[in-house]
Amino acid sequence: MNELLALFTRSSKLARAAADEAMSRHGVRVGQNLLLEVLWETDGLTPGELAARLHVATPTVVKSANRMATAGLLVRKPDPGDARLVRLYLTDRARSVRRAVERERDELEQRMTATLTSAEREHLRSSLIKIIDQLTGDPGPAQGLG
Repeated sequence: MNELLALFTRSSKLARAAADEAMSRHGVRVGQNLLLEVLWETDGLTPGELAARLHVATPTVVKSANRMATAGLLVRKPDPGDARLVRLYLTDRARSVRRAVERERDELEQRMTATLTSAEREHLRSSLIKIIDQLTGDPGPAQGLG
């Protein structure tokens, strides 16, 4: 295996495991925090709208939304103007974990980059965006459910 690919794969797995541990303390699975982040800013989106904002497939959002509804983090309501659409709304429980989830994400990012200089952190961020753009052909902001 190519050294860069091996390092990226290992770091990605370690970061995902650490994020899963941090999010689970608040009843949120890794990846769901990204849906929450979007809904905290704009509640009531359709799964398709969420998918577009996160640069993932709609079925990925639907699968996460199903788990989140079961966990009491969101509810589905029919769109008042189009019965074919469903909109996703945060529950009080989802709103109540916002600060804790944001704090966990900040702490994890700080832990992961503690030995990097400010310039190295910016270079890493820029490099990851370029890698994502190259692999997706999407020059937009890079995000994803993991």
